[in-house]
Amino acid sequence: MTERFWLPARILHWLMAILVIAMLFIGAGMVSTVSRTHEWLFAIHKPLGFIIFVLVIIRLIVRLVHKPPPLPADMPAWMRHAATLSHWLLYALMFFLPLLGWSTLSAAGYPIQLAPHVHLPPIAPHNLALYTVLRDAHGFGAYLLFFTYLAHLGAALFHHLVRKDGVLASMLFGKNPAG
Repeated sequence: MTERFWLPARILHWLMAILVIAMLFIGAGMVSTVSRTHEWLFAIHKPLGFIIFVLVIIRLIVRLVHKPPPLPADMPAWMRHAATLSHWLLYALMFFLPLLGWSTLSAAGYPIQLAPHVHLPPIAPHNLALYTVLRDAHGFGAYLLFFTYLAHLGAALFHHLVRKDGVLASMLFGKNPAG
C-alpha cells in the first residue's frame, strides 16, 4: 500500500502548484507588456505573491509537524538526495521570491497594496540601485523556480510512468491505487 501525505498537505500542495504556475505566467505576461494589461497583471501579482508567501509558511509548518511518507526503499541514494534538495529548493524559492518582490517594490518606492485598504509596509529602503539588483534577483529566482518546478513535474511523471513506485500516488486524491 502506498502511504499518503496528510490530506491538508496534499490540498496545500495542489493549491500552491496552481498558484505558483499562475504567478509565473502572470509575471511573464506582466514584464512582456506595457499596455493596460501590465497594470492589471501587476495588481494580481502582488496579492498573489503575498498569498503564496503565507501558504508556504503554513506548508512548512505542516511538513515539519506531519512527516512525509518515506521514499521507496529501492530508490537509489542519489535520487533520494536529489528529491530532498529539490523539495527544499522549491520551499526556499516559494518563501524568498515573495520577499524579494516585496523588497523590490519597497526599494522602488512603490506602495504594496493587497486590497483597497490593505497595504504592506516597505521592507527595504527606497534606493534605485538596490531596486535594480533586487528586480534582477527576483527575475532570476522566478526562472529558477520555473525550471525547478518543471524538474519536479518531470520527476513525478518519471516515478509514476517509469518506476511505478507510488511516489506520485502519495500526493493524489481519491481511492488509494495501491491499497
